[in-house]
Formats: sequence, structure tokens, C-alpha cells
Amino acid sequence: MSGRPTSPGRALRALLQALLALCLWLPAVAPAHELSLAEVRLRELAPGQFLWNWGTGGLGRPPQDELVLTWPDGCSTDGDRLTCRDGLKGEVAVQGIGDSYSATLMRVTWLDGQARTYTFTQAQTALPMYGAADDQRGAGEVLWAYGVLGFEHILGGLDHLLFVACLLLVVGFGRPLVWTITAFTAAHSITLASSVLGLITLRSGPVEAVIALSIVLAASEALHRRPTVTRRWPALVAFAFGLVHGLGFAGALAEIGLPEAHVPLALLSFNVGVELGQLSMVGALFLLSRLLGRLQLGQYWAQLGRTPAVYAIGILAAFWSWQRAASVVLA
Repeated sequence: MSGRPTSPGRALRALLQALLALCLWLPAVAPAHELSLAEVRLRELAPGQFLWNWGTGGLGRPPQDELVLTWPDGCSTDGDRLTCRDGLKGEVAVQGIGDSYSATLMRVTWLDGQARTYTFTQAQTALPMYGAADDQRGAGEVLWAYGVLGFEHILGGLDHLLFVACLLLVVGFGRPLVWTITAFTAAHSITLASSVLGLITLRSGPVEAVIALSIVLAASEALHRRPTVTRRWPALVAFAFGLVHGLGFAGALAEIGLPEAHVPLALLSFNVGVELGQLSMVGALFLLSRLLGRLQLGQYWAQLGRTPAVYAIGILAAFWSWQRAASVVLA
């Protein structure tokens, strides 16, 4: 057995080979993005008296065995009846979010006909109930909840992140990146809003297939330095594919649903959450590049890491393309 120390290049090569194997394994265990939703419906029958039940949710079955509701103090249940001696005021919690369900939507219809929607996520499992009259606090809840959902969705949407990563490899950390990310943001904001508001209606299958193909294209562009359209006008290409990615965001948001009283606010908040998640990923990659530079590993990344990483992304996206195209054909 040799006692010669391993060179940084050999160590980095071994690490990249392990990462490549992981990327090839990911399709079997991690779909591009899924948001499953459970729903709780409450209707006030008399002051402090509610009829409640679970909706079918995103998985098509009641989640009684997976989610646990905790009602405010002074509330008790008897089957599908909920009785609150001081009204439905206080904190409601949902335990178990994050296992089979990404979020829980609670729809409350009050005695006077007003309706309110509350969204519980893994990051926000408890929410205060204020009654039907406090619309200002309801708007704040929507703002926070849908922002969290947007942030969680983009960080869990591996395909969207890989597309942005490939754009980053094409343009680098410079002024073109600002315009490219801005164009991508503007484009998916347009189609997200248009789809949610019913101005555009497309099947999700073809949209998801085109999203995967956009990653294949971006990965292929990151492998060379030829003056193609993508390299000359990256913002234009980012805008074009951003329109498609926005339809993917809209599909996820459609599964969650929007509160009827705060549709524009929820839409804006979800989009802001998506952008914050996207910028967080770009910031993390920037810090990683600076760290590699400080450790004097930047040259090894340029020589050994970039090409295998891009090939891994391209292979993964190509697999998704075939998988999603097949699901469209066989549907």
C-alpha cells in the first residue's frame, strides 16, 4: 500500500465521480417537484358550532392517519362536530406536514357567509384564528404562508434550479447574469399570473417535458464557447424558457389553491418566495466559487469539475425529457 498522499486533483476527481453517480441515482428517488395538499373544511352552523371534515387533498385520500389537528383551548370535537365555547379563536396546529403532504389548506366558512383560508406548511405548522372580522390579519397570514410555499417549492424543484445553474455556467458571475436572471424572473412571473388567472390553460405534461428539454439545451450550451444565440443573448433565451417554467410554477400553485379574498396577494407572495429561493441558490453557488478560490481549487474545478458536472445535469434532464414525454404519449 503506497504512502504517497493523494493530490488535490485526484481527490476532486473522485468527489466529482461520486456526485455524478448521485445525480444519475436521483431520478429514481426524487421527482422534479411535487406539492401534495391536504384540505380541512369548516362551516359554522351556529355561534361556536362547526361542522368539519377532511377534503381528499393532493393524494386523493383523507389524511386522518397522517395529519393531526390541534384545536384552540376551549374547543372540543365529537365526530364531525367542533364546539368552541368562546368561538374559533386561538391557535390551530397541524402536525405531520412534510411527510406525505407539503401543505394543509384550511377553509373556514363563517355563519355570516364570509370565508377565510389558512395555509399550514412544514415551516408554519400553527396559525392563530381571529374570527371572520379581522381581514387585515388574514392578509398577513396569506402573505407569509404563500411566500413560504413559493420558497419551499423552488428549493424542492430540482429542474428549475438546474436550469438556473446551467445559465450561470454559461454567463458566469457578472453583469450578464443580472440581466439573465431578471429576464427569467419577468417571464415566469407573466405566465404564472396569466395561468393562475385563467388567461392561459395548458396541460401540465407537455409543459414539464419542455422544462426538462430546456435544461438539456442549457447544459449543452454550457459545454462550449461558440457564439450561439444563447451566448450572445442569454437574457433572450432565459426569457423564452422562463415563460414555460412559469407554467410549471402555476401548475404547482393550482394544486395548492388560492384564497378567494386574497388572490392577487397570494399570487404576488408565492412569486416573491420563488425569487428569494432562486436568489438563495445563486448566492450559495457564488459563495462556493469564492471558497474554491480561497482553497486554490478553482483551477481543478475548471479543468476537472465543470465538464462532468454539466454532463451529469444533461443526462438527468435527458432522462426527465424521455420520462415526461412518455407520460404524455401514454396518458
